[in-house]
Amino acid sequence: MKQALLIIDAQQALIEGGAGERPVYQKEKLIEQINLVIAKAQTAEAAILFVRDTDVAEGKGEGFQIHTGIQVPEEAPVFNKQATNAFYGTGLLEYVKEKGFGHLVIMGCETQHCIDTAVRTATVQGMDVTLVADGHSTAGSDVLTAEQIIQHHNQILHGHYNVDHFSVVRQAEEDLFVPTHDTYR
Repeated sequence: MKQALLIIDAQQALIEGGAGERPVYQKEKLIEQINLVIAKAQTAEAAILFVRDTDVAEGKGEGFQIHTGIQVPEEAPVFNKQATNAFYGTGLLEYVKEKGFGHLVIMGCETQHCIDTAVRTATVQGMDVTLVADGHSTAGSDVLTAEQIIQHHNQILHGHYNVDHFSVVRQAEEDLFVPTHDTYR
């Protein structure tokens, strides 16, 4: 099965905070885990894809770019989005389907918005998903702490399914590019 690592909104200004925004929870660990999984994807010969949100840093400058601590492969495609859904109006869905990716490993920011939406959309669109439990983050909300949001999503998205395709949640240290979905079917 063809696979891809999808890293969503891991942008400088979003991760570090600024302009009245808080940094994401455990930002150093997030960057470390993203780099670990990028290396695993390269070893597994999986594609590596990035998505950037044009609302971050008004879509310009260093703040809009992928975080400087992330080791972005030169050949990695970057898709820009205007909506919460990484697949909406970006060309990402068409690209993923054209390349025949049946399994996506998903990481990035923010958990309750873009990560949640990407996991759910991918399963509806015919892909199995592995969400990296310690590879997504958020700055939190006025109601829940970042840690609570992350834990909640790790729980509710593990086993989220759309009959034929579903998501599992695994740690970055696991062999993410050996999907475990078939053991649950």
